[in-house]
Amino acid sequence: MAKEAKANAMRMPERAKVNYTAHEYSHEEGQAVDGANVARLTGQDPARVFKTLVTQGADHNYYVFVVPVLAELDLKKAAAAVGEKAVAMLPARELLPLTGYVHGGCSPIGMRRPFPSAIDEPADLFARIAFSGGRLGCQVEMAPDDLARIVPLVRADLTVV
Repeated sequence: MAKEAKANAMRMPERAKVNYTAHEYSHEEGQAVDGANVARLTGQDPARVFKTLVTQGADHNYYVFVVPVLAELDLKKAAAAVGEKAVAMLPARELLPLTGYVHGGCSPIGMRRPFPSAIDEPADLFARIAFSGGRLGCQVEMAPDDLARIVPLVRADLTVV
């Protein structure tokens, strides 16, 4: 069996000499698994498993938000965090051409081009958080500060209360 190529979400931390752990999980080919199940399949506390959401602002620029998998992104808070009037979720069909990642495999690390990014403040409550490893079936775990070394992040309150 051929070894699957690493996504940018793993190559970039290696280049930056950032310590990370990859977690593989089973899934149906081409089918995304919801975040709660990803946490269960990887044996992680769902509070420290994060999802990557891509939005488009009223200014037509794109913004990336990293929030806990069980939380809902508050679009007003998200817009304020990046200094925008409003943001809207990017349609799933536009994700791959824009980022290079598929729905369910989108990582904050290694998109085709960098976008302003923010992470929900609760990430700092954990020594390490997990997020997509850049493909379905893979999660990457690292310290939030290490993630911020690779991807410049604003820390903000981003979720619905």
